[in-house]
Amino acid sequence: MTWQPEPPESSPAAPEGDGPDADEVRGPAGVPGRRRAGRAGRTGRAGRTGRTGRATAAFAALLAAGLAGLAVAAVGIAHELLPRQFTARQRSQIATWEMERRWRADAAGTIFPLVVSYQVPAGALDSATALSLSARRLAIASQSPCAAAVTGTAGSLLSRYQCSAALRATYVDASGSMVATIAVMVLPGTAAAQTVAADFRHDAAASSMVVRTFAVPGTPATAFGSPQRQLTLASAHGPYVVLSTAGFADGRHRIKIRSDRYVYQEMTSFDAGLASSAAAVLGSRTPPVACPGAPGC
Repeated sequence: MTWQPEPPESSPAAPEGDGPDADEVRGPAGVPGRRRAGRAGRTGRAGRTGRTGRATAAFAALLAAGLAGLAVAAVGIAHELLPRQFTARQRSQIATWEMERRWRADAAGTIFPLVVSYQVPAGALDSATALSLSARRLAIASQSPCAAAVTGTAGSLLSRYQCSAALRATYVDASGSMVATIAVMVLPGTAAAQTVAADFRHDAAASSMVVRTFAVPGTPATAFGSPQRQLTLASAHGPYVVLSTAGFADGRHRIKIRSDRYVYQEMTSFDAGLASSAAAVLGSRTPPVACPGAPGC
């Protein structure tokens, strides 16, 4: 028998993942235990964990910034949609501006309506109730300079207080026997209007038959001229002076109408009714200024 040497004993292959960086954890009495990762494995996992933490923090910061931006935007939008608040001074200024622009903004037919109601006082009729009547508009004159709508010294008074425009219309009363011309003078403010109206009422030289009549051919006011004026009324409403003059439709010259109580009361009521109608449109108080809350209000 031939003797053959035994092959050299080979070491078993190291488990996958072992290497110089792997540490073996041995149990008691040298019994092999679990292995723990080496330095390279620990470093890789720590890097990944650090990157993940930083990414999470960055995302949280961006999210917080985005939410803050949305909150600011929401507050801004809410502010735009809420009704705007005005101070007392601003409300007064807006109301004044609104009143001063009416003579341009409102149609002539609104300032001088086709039909105007008025009342003759009960005392003039020896009755317990007033008599309700209606005047009918005959025509509206073109806008004119203030001096062209008045006579006598009224033109210089209006010029001194910077009157800018005059609007006129002529009406006939319910019976067809009286006619009247109403004139609206546009002043630069309430104080000027009040001063002018007071002068017209108290200064005989300035107020005597102030309004220049507006005759309308082919109507009861065909012959309505300066000699036919019987009385003139003047009042201030905001920046406007409202003047009116009335007379007879038959061309009768000025007479002492105060001697006839009923005629005087009816003509005065007719004249005053026209003035009150125009004043209600131009000089009425404006409603409280409010913003509807729409964007851009």
